[in-house]
Amino acid sequence: MHIDPYIVLGGAIVGLLVGMTGAGGGALMTPMLILIFNVVPGKAISSDLVASVVMRPVGAGVHMRAGTVHKRLVMLMAAGSVPSALLGTWLLSRFGDAKSATNHIEVVLGVALLIGAGAMALRYWLDRRSDQARDDLIHEIEVRPVPTVLVGVVGGLIVGMTSVGSGSLMIVLLLFLYPTISAKQLVGTDLTQAVPLTFAAAIGSLIFGTVEFGLTVSLILGSVPAVFVGSLLSSSVPDKYIRPAIAFVILASGLKYVGLGTSALGWSLVAVLAIGGGAFLVQRLRVAGESPPVTESN
Repeated sequence: MHIDPYIVLGGAIVGLLVGMTGAGGGALMTPMLILIFNVVPGKAISSDLVASVVMRPVGAGVHMRAGTVHKRLVMLMAAGSVPSALLGTWLLSRFGDAKSATNHIEVVLGVALLIGAGAMALRYWLDRRSDQARDDLIHEIEVRPVPTVLVGVVGGLIVGMTSVGSGSLMIVLLLFLYPTISAKQLVGTDLTQAVPLTFAAAIGSLIFGTVEFGLTVSLILGSVPAVFVGSLLSSSVPDKYIRPAIAFVILASGLKYVGLGTSALGWSLVAVLAIGGGAFLVQRLRVAGESPPVTESN
């Protein structure tokens, strides 16, 4: 069993982001393994899922201690996500490692990533436009059982097939269902429901025999201590500074997977950065113009 120090380092970077924001696990880890380390997609996805079984409980434990986990939401989502994750891993095994199968997996992964990036951008825009505070306490949330279970079903299927969805997609779906819940509670609830979800997907991956154990151990060695540190830091690092960067990385990976060429990908990302930077400057100037002038006192 070979331990790759570069994969350990990559796992640490992703684990830190997961702990700080609740997003970026499969959405960053799997593309990193495939694009940078040339790991076969099926093995990258399965190894990432097994590593997440060890990584995610660490972040969930921090939020459990902080009281930012809605236990009923966790149970409802798990009721839908666990069986659908097993179905997703079975569907993944039907693709195999052939070239055509690899292309199919990459397209599915790319679509999932683009959905996640778009949803995260929409969430940011709604947060800026809405006057409604997202700070309801956990006991004040009115639970919607059926839609919550459906979120679990959709997320579990995507996680089983691509390892993407727990942070980059499902947390956004929860946000639309419960628009007044705080981001910290969203992250804590999502990290906790991801524990049984990734466990079920990992069991399916182990059964179908697509896990590379040296790769998995390398990811665990890097990601577990990093996700613990990231979870501790999440209380002091503003969420608004981290999520745009993650959304940008998810967007880049998604565009690459759906078949965008290298040159077109580069120009597309430059355009996204230019538009985002321009929008940020306009918003800052507008806020500065609306601020009351400072008067000097005699």
